[in-house]
Amino acid sequence: MGASDYDVIVIGAGPGGYVAAIRAAQLGFRTAVVERAHLGGICLNWGCIPTKALLRSAEIVHLVGEGESFGVRAGKPQIDIAAMVARSRAVSRELNAGVGFLLKKNGVDVIWGEAKLRGRGGIDVAAPRDTGRPNPEPPKDARGPGRYTASHIIVATGARPRALPGLEPDGERIWTYFEAMLPPSLPRSLLIAGSGAIGIEFASFYRALGCEVTVVELLEQILPVEDAEIAALARKAFEKEGIRIITGAKVASVERGKDSITADVVTSDGKSEKITAERMISAVGVVGNTDGLGLDALGVKLDRGLIVTDGLGRTSVAGIYAIGDVAGAPMLAHKAEHEGVACVEAIKGLDVHALDKLRIPGCTYSRPQIASVGLTEQRAKEAGRDIRVGRFPFRANGKALALGERDGLVKTIFDAKTGELIGAHMLGAEVTELIQGFVIAMQLEATEEDLMRTVFPHPTLSEMMGESALSAWGRAIHIPPAAKTSR
Repeated sequence: MGASDYDVIVIGAGPGGYVAAIRAAQLGFRTAVVERAHLGGICLNWGCIPTKALLRSAEIVHLVGEGESFGVRAGKPQIDIAAMVARSRAVSRELNAGVGFLLKKNGVDVIWGEAKLRGRGGIDVAAPRDTGRPNPEPPKDARGPGRYTASHIIVATGARPRALPGLEPDGERIWTYFEAMLPPSLPRSLLIAGSGAIGIEFASFYRALGCEVTVVELLEQILPVEDAEIAALARKAFEKEGIRIITGAKVASVERGKDSITADVVTSDGKSEKITAERMISAVGVVGNTDGLGLDALGVKLDRGLIVTDGLGRTSVAGIYAIGDVAGAPMLAHKAEHEGVACVEAIKGLDVHALDKLRIPGCTYSRPQIASVGLTEQRAKEAGRDIRVGRFPFRANGKALALGERDGLVKTIFDAKTGELIGAHMLGAEVTELIQGFVIAMQLEATEEDLMRTVFPHPTLSEMMGESALSAWGRAIHIPPAAKTSR
């Protein structure tokens, strides 16, 4: 092809990248996407999707184990970790093929390899390096290494696990989430460093399969980005399931044995404890994939390893854009997708607004699940907001009791003066599916009156959402007056 190969080239075919490419093609741009390993990126192949498949297996193990309480005698569940892993990989392969199909049908070219910016309008693509993990063959019609040009280049290279000095993963005794999804056998004991969504989900999965699990968190609160009240309830639930949690502590060092690790865990008050486990998962965050892209040479502004953008993907260099994890928190697939759409529509000149990050929901698919959107109670108070807080417990909901899911809470936060919903935080069964109702409400700038007048179907878990709003104004019906909360 010639000097103006494409209008838009997207580097990275993860959730942000492939969505941006498809939207660009829909808008009439000649579009290509560069990928070095997997269509669908980390999320589809090594993150969001396969972990949910594994967690579904763990949920079934739990349900079978609880069967007798529902009048079903099925015996003790037998764990086949190899079959669980195989199913999760099959789910990812199916979706991977689906992304390739969508790109092809939308007329998006796939360029297979690793890209490096060589100017404002060009990239050099080299053959992909060996990642140490099984990589699929490139699509049959994919273009190969070479030099390509485009008027607009979108960097959507995502992020990778952070490695702390002395705790570097070796793929055998110390795992990242990659190895944690492909265990050759089920470890009897596991130490997890970090209690964010990734650490907690793996803790929940492995504990459900009978593994002895210890979680170490540097901060005093697990799930640090969540509302403190919800995090505290979650901790109690995890500990009830047998997960040991140590907060205000760090893994200072690790001694690697023949088939185990011994970690020196030091608390904030200086106390030290040796913890031995068969395996350790390092879940202490991620870092942006900006290395080797040639960003520095072009003068693209970075902040702590992440690309600085204006909210619509535009960087400090004209014609170069960034979306998704590589452009900063929150590092979520759905955020990346919407950033990709906004970026491309801005390039097209459409009327588009930057994402309001307070309206981006976050979900943790543990047992129990956690979901949230907007301000926490603490952040709202720190911002000087006069607030009303509503709470409704799962134990007071008929559907929750019927499901055997009596532990949980729906918490809503409103501006006391305007009634605007400014935060929602949930713990319990299926809250990752329920949170979208609050997200829509916030997007439409709903008030407590709107939610109070909404008719929720009975019997459903969603009824708790309406009751929580009522609770903020002391009007909840299905909890006694003493349990009603407002300010």
